[in-house]
Amino acid sequence: MHHFHYSGHDLHCESVDLAAVAKLYGTPTYVYSAATMEDNYRRLQRGLAGLDVQLCFAMKANSNLAVLRHFANLGSGFDLVSGGEIRRVLAAGAEVKTSVFAGVGKTEAEIKLALQNGVFSFHVESEPELARINHVAGTVGVKAPIAIRVNPDVDAQTHAKITTGKSDNKFGIPLKYAGAAYEAAAKYPHLAIKGVQMHIGSQLTSVAPFVEAVEKVGPLAAELKAKFGITYFSIGGGMGIVYRDALASGQPGWWDAQPPEKRPLTPESYGAALVPLLQPLGLKILLEHGRFMVGNAGVLLAQVEHLKRGAGKNFLVVDAAMNDLIRPAMYESYHEIVPLQRDSSRRSLTADIVGPICETGDCFAKDRQIQDVGEGELIAFMSAGAYGYAMASRYNTRGMAAEVLVKGSAFELVNARESFEQIIAGEKIPAFLK
Repeated sequence: MHHFHYSGHDLHCESVDLAAVAKLYGTPTYVYSAATMEDNYRRLQRGLAGLDVQLCFAMKANSNLAVLRHFANLGSGFDLVSGGEIRRVLAAGAEVKTSVFAGVGKTEAEIKLALQNGVFSFHVESEPELARINHVAGTVGVKAPIAIRVNPDVDAQTHAKITTGKSDNKFGIPLKYAGAAYEAAAKYPHLAIKGVQMHIGSQLTSVAPFVEAVEKVGPLAAELKAKFGITYFSIGGGMGIVYRDALASGQPGWWDAQPPEKRPLTPESYGAALVPLLQPLGLKILLEHGRFMVGNAGVLLAQVEHLKRGAGKNFLVVDAAMNDLIRPAMYESYHEIVPLQRDSSRRSLTADIVGPICETGDCFAKDRQIQDVGEGELIAFMSAGAYGYAMASRYNTRGMAAEVLVKGSAFELVNARESFEQIIAGEKIPAFLK
């Protein structure tokens, strides 16, 4: 479920007319629904009722300070993957004491920053990293809490660029070597073994890979509890969202109307399959979902520049581009594209929907059917709340888009559109060129 819907002819986020947002702040602009984020958070909590659960929002999906503060207010920790993300959480007025620090290449400076701010645990990706964390913890004068990330060699059946749990991925220590890695960790004087972790990929639409991974790693967790007294098992994140039929999926009854074999994965079905496997372990369970929490909670607003008619093909040129939303160019991903003002009397248009960047890859959709829209009219890219702004760039010297947060009938600019002066603020012409 989400909170984007048509009220009459006009597309709304919660109780806010999105055309009013575009009129006030321009385009391209990301708009996020606070209510959708909270619903997603609460549903995950309820789905795993009966377990001692800590949700850690995978903030790489969306690191806007207002979004982070919203999740912190709900009780969420964070899945951190850089020193910059640690600083973002602190800048949002939150703490990292319920957060975990992941990633294959943590620097000594990043490790020190995490320790100084009382991070809940490090998720360790390799044996050399154990030595590095031990060294930094020794210089700080503390014991670093750690869990080893185990790679269970499970095919998540997702896009090749976002799978993380196969043996040929760069993440984690193979399951068959995990026991030896824990034995090595136990010998370091400045490490405290606290848990075990896994994460098999992103945008999973079936619960089966999650079940397979838990069944593989669960026995190891039980052994580690008996031998080292671990207190938690992190099962990662990765639950997928609806990209096709994204607008309809927010309406009551849509999910139940889908045939069982096509019904999307939900927190309820996820929990029903995993709780019976996890409950006997008697461990705290950490979840690190990102896309599920924010993906359907955001849209990208854009304005039509013009319709270019080619030889046998139409091109609908809009003011958003691959620098604003790179997922279609990078992952060949699908985003539903809808008009902000729906008019059933208009004919349907078939066109490639493209941006203005000087790249053939700057294409959001090929041969897409959409209501006929003209110059100056507005459209929305659905399901853009995850890995949208977070992966954006300034390619072609295009400033970063604006971001707006909606709650009920209120909305506020939470990140201003970047100016040209801000883009070049850190650059200089050296004296030898003057």
